[in-house]
Amino acid sequence: MLEVLFLLLLGLVAAVFGSIVGLGGGIIIVPALVLLGPQLVGSEIDHATAVGISLTVLIVTALSSTLAYAKSKRVDFRSGWLLFITSGPAAMIGSLLTSQFKNGMFQLSFGIFILLMAGLLVARDYMKPIQKQWPIIRTYTDAEGNVHTYSYGLLPALLVGLCVGLVSGMFGIGGGSLFVPVMVLLFRYPPHVATATSMFVIFLSSILGSGVHTWLGETDLWLVLALLPGAWAGGRIGAFIAGRMTGRGLLWLLRVSFVLLGIELIVEGIVQS
Repeated sequence: MLEVLFLLLLGLVAAVFGSIVGLGGGIIIVPALVLLGPQLVGSEIDHATAVGISLTVLIVTALSSTLAYAKSKRVDFRSGWLLFITSGPAAMIGSLLTSQFKNGMFQLSFGIFILLMAGLLVARDYMKPIQKQWPIIRTYTDAEGNVHTYSYGLLPALLVGLCVGLVSGMFGIGGGSLFVPVMVLLFRYPPHVATATSMFVIFLSSILGSGVHTWLGETDLWLVLALLPGAWAGGRIGAFIAGRMTGRGLLWLLRVSFVLLGIELIVEGIVQS
């Protein structure tokens, strides 16, 4: 019973954090399943299965967040579909590559990736969007009536989608940790639009990525079902909170958590190698 309650809470917390900053929650779910498998199910959960579970749960988290963001008209669906053209197939390729990590290399690689994400979350506070005017121009009017103008290029957007999709499928994360900073800094998206749009792309890509893991038998239906209620509620709660806060305090909590989690995974990866 305690295990089920923990999984419900894990799904909730991961989805809330993920929805607020566009991460999708997988960056919390995957390490938790890999590190706490014996306590949860009595045996270790291999990394490929953890990624498969995360991507399947991510469908619900991202859909829940996207629906909430869509009500406040923050999702740029046109940009989202463009990014999905490359992120979707790349997520499938990344999912195929997950099982190729051997002897602690997944923990080591994922730990390094999480530390890089922590650094990126810090750096984006000090980096300013470039002022380049890209060919495709978009506008967004926020709740206060302020009009924001941003733009992007076709090829750069497709390349961003490709890179993010590959990482997303490989590690079972949403990809928003990469999408959001790039969209804000490179294309000057308003942060709330970048977060909301990234969740829409994550929803689409996670369907394809999780499909590959399911086909390979790298998922666990019962763990998915235990995580889903919290993920659905957390996705909506996170979207609600994101519209009413700057997220600065939560971002610092995430940064510290990522550093500690990254170090733990790196140490475990080195021990198993």
